[in-house]
Amino acid sequence: MSLAVAIQMDPMESIDIDADSTFALALEAQKRGHRLMHYLPRDMSLRDGRVLARVRPMSVRRARGDHFTLGEPTVIDLSSMDVVLMRQDPPFDMAYITATHLLDHIHPKTLVVNDPTEVRNAPEKLMVTHFQGVMPPTLITSDREQILDFRSEYKDIIVKPLFGNGGAGVFHIMPGDENLNSLLEMFTQLYREPVMVQRYLPEVRQGDKRIILVDGEAVGAVNRVPAAGEARSNLHVGGSAVKSELTAREREICAAIGPSLKAKGLVFVGIDVIGDYLTEINVTSPTGIQQIDRFDGVCIEGLIWDAIETRRAATAK
Repeated sequence: MSLAVAIQMDPMESIDIDADSTFALALEAQKRGHRLMHYLPRDMSLRDGRVLARVRPMSVRRARGDHFTLGEPTVIDLSSMDVVLMRQDPPFDMAYITATHLLDHIHPKTLVVNDPTEVRNAPEKLMVTHFQGVMPPTLITSDREQILDFRSEYKDIIVKPLFGNGGAGVFHIMPGDENLNSLLEMFTQLYREPVMVQRYLPEVRQGDKRIILVDGEAVGAVNRVPAAGEARSNLHVGGSAVKSELTAREREICAAIGPSLKAKGLVFVGIDVIGDYLTEINVTSPTGIQQIDRFDGVCIEGLIWDAIETRRAATAK
């Protein structure tokens, strides 16, 4: 099966070929004989009901500093593609939401991965709230008194923006810390949305595990251990990737959420687990497959393309 694949993503120049999951997906697609097109979210338009994009033919290779070639740009109707991969990085803002609305016009005739409606309905920190018994004690609010009451109960807390990403704006407020009120004032100035407040999980010192699910099935995990003196475990802020296996509790969490992910067309999902708790479900532009591939000797990008090809074959009938 040779497919025409358009990848909606960030500039190719900016990616790290040894860590970027989209690059791994593009390499695998090319290996399978699929034809690749690249475009940026801002290159997409809606005109008279047609979703247009200024795309460039793309080839990729694992050569640092020379990892891609783009051809001449041309405007196409995205409905002429077999598959569109929606892989631009967050923030999950109105530009991101608008992109999902545009892609709704072509899906599922053109298979969009992940399903744009479900991406729009599943911001990472909010989707978790729909599954019982998997989250740490959590408060989502703009009410200062509610936040102060929550802190009085749990003492040691995390405060973070509801639509943040990559660990940006995540604060650990320890007992006795006098900065909470100032922090809330700053958040009020920066964001119109409520904030998320959670009980601090000391298990994060042993790592924040990223688990990849493909069509609702757990296929691998990597543990991300925070640097000394850092509450965040994100790799780009100094966290270290460590080989990991799934625990019984983590398999239980995956079993609880997996069927819903598959039913919603969320083919490629990364979840974050600290200790016994699920903290995020990442559906916008999940990462981690290259690290898991290296540790476990697997090919998660191959499993993702197997799932995409199966879904595409079903929609093409």
